[in-house]
Amino acid sequence: MKTQKIIINNGKVFDGTQNPAKISNILIENGIVKQISEDAIEDNNAKIIDASNKWVMPGFIDNHTHYDGEILIKPELGESVRHGVTTILIGGCSLSCVYAEAEDASDMFTRTEAMPRVVILPLLIKSKKWNTPKGWVSAINKLPLGPNIASFIGHSDIRATAMGFGRSMEENLNPTEEELQKMEAMVKDSLDQGFLGLSMQHNPWDKVDGERYWSKKLPAAYAKLKERRRLTKILRERGAHLQGIPNLVNRVAAFYYMIESSSFLFRKNLKTSMVAMMNLKGDPYIRGVLSGMTSFFNKLCGANFRMQTFPIPFKVKAQGMDLVIFEEFPTGELARHLVKDKFKRDQTIQDPAYREKFKKEYKNKLAPKVWQKDFADAYILNAPDKTMIGKSFVDISNERNQHPVDTFLDLVVENDTKISWETTIGNHDPLKYKKLYNDENGIFGFADSGAHGNNMAFFNFPIRVLKYVKDSHDRGEPFMSFEKAVWRLTKENADFFNIDAGYLAEGKRADITIINPDGLTDKVHEWHEDKFLGEALRFVNRSDKAVDTVMINGKIAWENDGFVNSFGKEKFGIFLKGLHQY
Repeated sequence: MKTQKIIINNGKVFDGTQNPAKISNILIENGIVKQISEDAIEDNNAKIIDASNKWVMPGFIDNHTHYDGEILIKPELGESVRHGVTTILIGGCSLSCVYAEAEDASDMFTRTEAMPRVVILPLLIKSKKWNTPKGWVSAINKLPLGPNIASFIGHSDIRATAMGFGRSMEENLNPTEEELQKMEAMVKDSLDQGFLGLSMQHNPWDKVDGERYWSKKLPAAYAKLKERRRLTKILRERGAHLQGIPNLVNRVAAFYYMIESSSFLFRKNLKTSMVAMMNLKGDPYIRGVLSGMTSFFNKLCGANFRMQTFPIPFKVKAQGMDLVIFEEFPTGELARHLVKDKFKRDQTIQDPAYREKFKKEYKNKLAPKVWQKDFADAYILNAPDKTMIGKSFVDISNERNQHPVDTFLDLVVENDTKISWETTIGNHDPLKYKKLYNDENGIFGFADSGAHGNNMAFFNFPIRVLKYVKDSHDRGEPFMSFEKAVWRLTKENADFFNIDAGYLAEGKRADITIINPDGLTDKVHEWHEDKFLGEALRFVNRSDKAVDTVMINGKIAWENDGFVNSFGKEKFGIFLKGLHQY
């Protein structure tokens, strides 16, 4: 086989550690970094990349995505790769498409992650020929992958399979001893095949799709402590990882993950991450509280626990009531449950008794919440009545001399999903990111890439982080060094999640991103609409001028503002096995 060589010349090289960046040259040979030198590297047979005035760094790691379905159709996952992401983690939030039957896997996945069931279900029925981790890994390795892939096994996936889908969602029905043993065997088998660990779920927002069990919680949400402990014991013994979603409303479940991570008496600690750390508008003190609790458990209880830190503005867009945040309070939850029967839903939300209850829940600012429940902070983007565009729902309620809740519900009845609006739930002031970015109790991630396509677009969050850090340097008030920012987006993630990635060093795989700092303009924050999975639409990012080159396993995937011709046809990424104990 012909030796493939690439030389990257004169770039400012960030190696993923916090060591000072240096102008250096890099030789890549057959996918491996062969040499990094401040001296010139000569080789007439090598492709030369001039990285003068550019930043050369390890490819970014996106530790919280939901590409589990999309990877089967568009395995190149270009929306991430074009922004310098070379490694992604899937199988989060208790969801994976490994063991469960096709329809069960689809129904657990599509509503929770706001993916089109009409696309995902036929795809899984057609392509899902496996029901074991070994079969899944084999299928993934045959795909023309874009980025490298690492995966958790989902608790809902194994619970639905061991107990039967319907039984797994029956309130207060515990698994039998035989069913528990089946789940334990599934976790062990997954770890044997290189899965990173197990993802769990306590959050009641996340609901099942389909006609059979519509609006049931995900199977993992019904699990009791005994079941969870049986499974985490395996992770602890094997040095694997637990990823968790607490109840995002009452947050008591956060203590479970912190305690589970702790090393009491002779028990080993358990590497654990949990969603999510940010500066919430509706609960401005919660970030500090969670960080303080994390410090307590890590320093005094021997835990190895991190919150997944969301590092950019958490802006969401909605069409009518098509947004998961309505699941966090009962009247919103009821409206979401009735979405399939528009007539009944509209009757319900026009009922005066329903509206009075909605108003009480809207006004209850002391209740634990993610959304700030403020229609003055929700702005209309599009509507049949164009005079509304740019106004908040409170602006319109003042014009109509109505309560904001009445205005919002009237507009939903009148327009359904034809009225779109946006709000920013957290991280609304980038000038106050210094504490968030430097919080040692967080690990950068939680982009949810591949999910909630009609509501969010965070594919390029690493680029936006670099932009916010650059802005802070330009103001003379730096949040952190660029070296630390790169480390948080690369090596820190790789080390915490036990994967061989995130390094730029001799002998390592050449997953490399070259950034043009002149391209770190406000354009990196823009959202665009694009087709995916057929005719479905989703919001995406387009900050291409910031990314000069993306290399995965020594193969150039992106350069000169576009993908190479072989991208999506040939294999670039690989399945990355977790570096836990086998």
